[in-house]
Amino acid sequence: MSRILVVDDEPSICWSFEQAFSDSGHVVSSASSAELALEALESFDPELILLDFRLPGMDGLTLLRQLRKTHAQTPVILMTAFGSLDLAVNALGQGVFDYLPKPFDLDDAISLVSRALTNQQHSIPQPQFNAADLAGEMIGISRPMQEVFRQIALVAPLNVPVLITGESGVGKELVARAIHRYSGRSLENFIPICVPALSENVLESELFGHVRGAFTGAERTRPGLLQQAHGGTAFFDEIGDIPLAQQIKLLRVLEDRQVVPVGGDVMQLSEFRLIAATHHSLESRIRAGEFRQDLFYRLNVFRIHVPPLRERPEEIPLLAARFLTQMTSPGRISFSTEAIAELARRSWPGNVRELRSAIQHAAVVCRGDVITPECLPVASPPFSAIKQSDEDEIRTVLQAWAEQQVPHVNPAEPASMLYERFLGEFEPPILKAALEAVRGNRKSAADLLGLHRETLRKRLRKHGFEEGETGD
Repeated sequence: MSRILVVDDEPSICWSFEQAFSDSGHVVSSASSAELALEALESFDPELILLDFRLPGMDGLTLLRQLRKTHAQTPVILMTAFGSLDLAVNALGQGVFDYLPKPFDLDDAISLVSRALTNQQHSIPQPQFNAADLAGEMIGISRPMQEVFRQIALVAPLNVPVLITGESGVGKELVARAIHRYSGRSLENFIPICVPALSENVLESELFGHVRGAFTGAERTRPGLLQQAHGGTAFFDEIGDIPLAQQIKLLRVLEDRQVVPVGGDVMQLSEFRLIAATHHSLESRIRAGEFRQDLFYRLNVFRIHVPPLRERPEEIPLLAARFLTQMTSPGRISFSTEAIAELARRSWPGNVRELRSAIQHAAVVCRGDVITPECLPVASPPFSAIKQSDEDEIRTVLQAWAEQQVPHVNPAEPASMLYERFLGEFEPPILKAALEAVRGNRKSAADLLGLHRETLRKRLRKHGFEEGETGD
């Protein structure tokens, strides 16, 4: 049984916690303001405090600083519906056990409270942050982005690798830069390494450096990017694209904290924090033999997933306003209501990067002081339901099916039988999708699939599709 203090000006939240924790045998006291909480502490000594950030009068962080003078060892969970990355980092930097964005699931909150009560490490002091405002770089009022902020705040002060996942254009590098900025390495170099931009022929030299005469054109010794990252952070963008040979060398650098330049034989110190990003499924690449499992384990110590823009539409107007301010003088151009509605309607397959380009286009095209829907570029095609990571999964499924079936083929059977079984499993879905895309017109479906019309007829008949068609 533990004593819990809930400080929140929303009666429903206080009531919910009181009911949930009382049923578990805890003693719960609640206060609707920081001032009332300080009064309650005169007679109630809590073992855990649930603290809302936005309170009438004194705010939660101000109260937290006072609590640290009298209840330094008491774990505090900060709750807020108005969080920012700056708030999350400052809260965790001041010794908050964890950061709970609103709205939250009560079961998740109860689980977090349970961990806080049983965790014996909450009294270990964490670094104090004098965090600069990152509002110009990251916006996150949505619940998914609030969780990203919380994860950044948790991992930034810890010297562990981070793997950032998410679709192209969601802002994975911004997350990496935020982790570096709030870390103990913030005064050292942040070295971004865009793997797809480096050809396999030059990747080794770019990463590990080279000595003079190592190859044709190497007229002088040149330190690699990993040497430049010494003491700081190396950010590998699209780590899934790095060739296997370089994966082995990178793994060796991570283990030895030393590099050997191309053409050299002297190891040079290279100690850095590794942050990697990918829009691929690395697990699928491992199964396909394209990514080393041991390197994956070194990367996947702490994972942050950045949600696509279509899953946080409430942030589109804020991001649009930010990008417009970066393009023009504040207040010179504004959005019409119709333009905002159009921005919110679109699926943004290119995510934040595409939105920024669209706003830049609109600012150039707009000849007045109001951006209308006509100023926006033509919308990109709707976001495909099959993302790259899903395609990787499909390839893996097909490979697994083949590896399972081939060893069990009866040599007495005609060789074509296995292939026909394969077509029977995987051909009907694409035929059905093609027909639906052209509203049943089989001539158009044949053109779409690149098949002769009669071939399509035979395949449809074989798989039991209806004979009816349109536009024939």
